[in-house]
Amino acid sequence: MLSKRSLVGVRWNFHTLAVLFFMLIGIQAFAADPAVDSSDEAVAAGKTVFNANCKTCHRLDQKLVGPALRGATDRQPADNVKKFIKNSGVVLASGDAYYTKLYKDYNNTAMPAHEFLSDDDLNNLLAYIEFGDKVDPAAAAAAAAGTEGGEVAAAGGIPSEYLTVILVVLVVVLLLILTVLGLIISVLTKYLNKQELDEDDQEFVSQKFNLGKVLKSDGFIIIVTALVVALVAKTAIDGLYSVGVQQGYAPTQPIAYSHKLHAGTLEIECQYCHTGVEIGRSANIPSPNICMNCHTHVQNVQGKEGVSPEIQKIYDAVDNNTPIEWVRVHNLPDLAYFNHSQHVKVGGIECQTCHGPIQEMEVVGQHSALTMGWCIDCHRQTEIATEGNAYYDKLVQIHVDSKDALKVKDIGGLECAKCHY
Repeated sequence: MLSKRSLVGVRWNFHTLAVLFFMLIGIQAFAADPAVDSSDEAVAAGKTVFNANCKTCHRLDQKLVGPALRGATDRQPADNVKKFIKNSGVVLASGDAYYTKLYKDYNNTAMPAHEFLSDDDLNNLLAYIEFGDKVDPAAAAAAAAGTEGGEVAAAGGIPSEYLTVILVVLVVVLLLILTVLGLIISVLTKYLNKQELDEDDQEFVSQKFNLGKVLKSDGFIIIVTALVVALVAKTAIDGLYSVGVQQGYAPTQPIAYSHKLHAGTLEIECQYCHTGVEIGRSANIPSPNICMNCHTHVQNVQGKEGVSPEIQKIYDAVDNNTPIEWVRVHNLPDLAYFNHSQHVKVGGIECQTCHGPIQEMEVVGQHSALTMGWCIDCHRQTEIATEGNAYYDKLVQIHVDSKDALKVKDIGGLECAKCHY
């Protein structure tokens, strides 16, 4: 015979699941997919736009210079995303809270404007971002485990659309469970009401939903405790992965040198000051005599008289024959070998690929993670610029039968001894 205890267990489980159901409904409301064209034509056209304008700084499912783009229209309306792509400066100037936070999260790095992109270009780009080059979630999670420190969760992980599917499935399952439990409670209540019950039992059977009891129930406490423990564990693991990662490090230099002024406004090539970048392993920190090529004549900002205090520091270094003690920003461990000339001269890699939009930085900071996973991912995805480059002629001949483009990984870019020997 059914007992009061049986009804207690069913009813409390029903109430606990009901609370969790509505919690999931609330979460799901923030992950609704907007209407983005998913046709093959739009995705293909969007990939062309992406490769021409976005590929240097972004990936779909991984953080690179900028955030992972997949799910951008889940996080913000499509129109807002398009406005930010066209001119991020205007959106930031408007005080938009979401994009202001994103701007701060990425070291106050502004994205270049893309006013030249048409509405069709932007729609196709969003189609590629959301539906292009889909990856297996298990493979993405495995790749994330090997990527840069604190970026593990955001860099690889499960794309947002998979999270949406998972949430929908959970909601459906919980809805079915709630329906079944509701039916069971209804049947039990009707059955017990037909029995001869004492006053206490009758009062219990007739009792109404009590949220306080649900929140104090063992099942609800166990679920909340498990969620808190999982969150703390994830935070601890992310912290361990970030040990040694100096992304965002921007030390104060002995002279307030502005790359934004020199490389941006004045358009001075990086190679003019960093003379070793095309001929050797190190890019070289410029000596005062290189500064004096210009500052023998340029002594202050245009329109101001006298010698600028910062430029005076260069004169003092030259007069006293003492080096300027610049603080190193990018520090690779001694066990890793990196050659600038191999990447810049032979590979044709732009400085911004690793160092970010250096021409927009008032104070230079480490823009990329520079972890082993970050380098390996670049080697896996970067295509070799072979056209007109005799260095790769024989490798191109060997690779001619392959259907895939020649990438760094195909020429030994994943061999341990390339960087560690």
